[in-house]
Amino acid sequence: MKALLVIDVQNGIVNFGNFNEELNKIETIIKDFKKENLPVIFMKHFDQVEGSPLNKDSDGFNLHPSLEGYAEYVIEKETPSSFYKTELNSLLEKLNVDHLFIVGFNTEFCCMFTTIAAYDRGYRVTLIEDATGTVNNEDTYEMKGLDIRDFVGTVLHWSEVIEVLDFEEYIDEYQIEKG
Repeated sequence: MKALLVIDVQNGIVNFGNFNEELNKIETIIKDFKKENLPVIFMKHFDQVEGSPLNKDSDGFNLHPSLEGYAEYVIEKETPSSFYKTELNSLLEKLNVDHLFIVGFNTEFCCMFTTIAAYDRGYRVTLIEDATGTVNNEDTYEMKGLDIRDFVGTVLHWSEVIEVLDFEEYIDEYQIEKG
């Protein structure tokens, strides 16, 4: 069975930039999964650092209002991997999930770490590259011209063990209608 993992779509990340395009794609994918009665699991990253945008006691920790109404399952995590010291793997096993689709934030941290961890646990994994986003850019990494999503997607694709699709390829491959 397929499941959708929506990673860290929280105020403390989404409010850092204009992520309307990513949020719209994520919402369309969520609706597709809901329409097929497939599980949609939200991950929420937290830390205990006072003043952090993802501090558990701040509004930044909350799911972004544009998508929070779709949260069927919500699991909290404290590291970039959605599997590390969480009940995610147990939930996926309980739901008989063998194919995990991944969207959310930040592409080069939680999405990438979770994608690799899911593969290592035996799941078939599909990352929908342009349904991920990041608050970081070429200046963050001092790498002029760096397209973070494209770089991470290319590395994962070249592994030949992770399926990496853009939104349009997802629509074509899984024959899910737009809108």
